[in-house]
Amino acid sequence: MSEMTAATPQLLRRVSAGAVLDFMRSSQAVTVTEVMQATGLTRATAISVCEDLMERGWITELENQRAFGGYQKGRPARRFELNERAGYVLGMDVGISKATVVVSDLRGKALGRSSQPFAGAEIPAEERIAVIDRTAMMALHSVGASPESVLAVCAGIAAPVDRNGDVLVTQHFWGLFDVGLKAALRDLRGWTVLLENDANLAALGDRWRGAAAGVDDVVVILASERFGSGVIDDGRLLHGVGGGAGEFAFLDMVEGVGDTYGIATLARVWAAEALAGKAKTSLRAHAAEGPEAEHVFAAAAAGDAVALKILDRLADRMARVIAPVATVINPELVVIGGAVANSAGVLLEDIAQRLKKFTVTPPRLAVSPLGDSIVTVGAVRCALDYVEKNSLDLELSLPA
Repeated sequence: MSEMTAATPQLLRRVSAGAVLDFMRSSQAVTVTEVMQATGLTRATAISVCEDLMERGWITELENQRAFGGYQKGRPARRFELNERAGYVLGMDVGISKATVVVSDLRGKALGRSSQPFAGAEIPAEERIAVIDRTAMMALHSVGASPESVLAVCAGIAAPVDRNGDVLVTQHFWGLFDVGLKAALRDLRGWTVLLENDANLAALGDRWRGAAAGVDDVVVILASERFGSGVIDDGRLLHGVGGGAGEFAFLDMVEGVGDTYGIATLARVWAAEALAGKAKTSLRAHAAEGPEAEHVFAAAAAGDAVALKILDRLADRMARVIAPVATVINPELVVIGGAVANSAGVLLEDIAQRLKKFTVTPPRLAVSPLGDSIVTVGAVRCALDYVEKNSLDLELSLPA
C-alpha cells in the first residue's frame, strides 16, 4: 500500500505533463491561465509542469509583452509554446525503385526532402539499406539537423506489415522489402524505426491533411502503378492478423478487373495498344517514348477520342475495384491517392454513376490533394504519434 501511495504523486505529475504537452501541440503561444483552463490543473501545478517541460527542452517561454495599445496592470502573463525544433521525425517512402525521406519538425511541418534511386529491384539488402540511410542523411543535412536529433522514424513499404512491424513475406515481391531496416538503422544511427505498409500510411496521411480529414470510416486507395488500400474503421487503422487488411490480391477474381495494375499502368498499356493500331490520335506525338498517364489525361481534356475511350475504361475499372470495398467494408468515403490523383478527379463522376450498378452501399468519392507525398505525410504522422505517446520517456539532444 505504501509503495502505491509513494508512486501516486509521480504518476499524477506524469499525467499532468502529458496533458500540458498535448495542449501545447495543438496551440500556439499560451498563458498559464489557458493551460489551467485546458487541463484542469491548479495554477501552482501548471506553472511547475511548464517549468519542468521547459527545463527538459519540450517547451519554451516567450518574452513577456504588455497588451497592445493600452495599459495593463500588474506583471504581464507568462507565455509558453511548444519547442517545435526540440527534435525531428523522419517520414520515409521506400518503394521498389527509389527511397524518399522527409524531415519534419514536431508540429508536422516538412522542412527537407530527399530522394535517391535503387540500382534495381533485386539488389542485396545491405545495398538497399545503404541507399535509404544515405537519403535520410541528405535530407537531414538539407535542414542542418544531426542524426542525434531524430526522435522517431517511420518507413512505408509496398508490402503488408503486421502490428509488430514484421513484414508478411508470403510472396517474392513482398520479401524484397524484408531487409531488416529497423535493426539496421538502430545500429547505424540509434534511431527508433516504425515499419508500416505504404497504403496504410496513405490512409493516415490523407485523414490527417487530405480529403479524408475528420472522417472516421474511410478507405484510401493508392492507384498509380498498382492498387493497394489502407482501411480506417471507426477511427482505427486496420491491419488484420498478418498485416494483410486492405490488400487487393483478390482483384484477380473480380469480373472485369483480373489484376492489381493501377491507373497509371493501365493508361500506358491501353494507350500503347491503341497506337499499335491505325487509330488517329494526338497520343502519337508521344509514340517514340510511349505516352504516360498524364499524356492520356491531357489528350482526353482536349477531346481526343482514343484518350476519352481510355478514360471511360479506367472509370469502369475503378468502379469494379471500389465496389467490393464498398460492399464488404462499407466506408463513408473512398479516396483515390498517389501521384495519379491530380488527374483522376475527372473520373469521379463516371465512377460514381457506375458504382450504383455494382453495390448497394456506394461511398462518397474523392481524390487526395497530397499527390505523391501522401505516403511520407502519413509516415510523418505515424512518427509524430510515437513521439507524442512517448514524449516523457524521450531524451532530447537539442538545446531548448
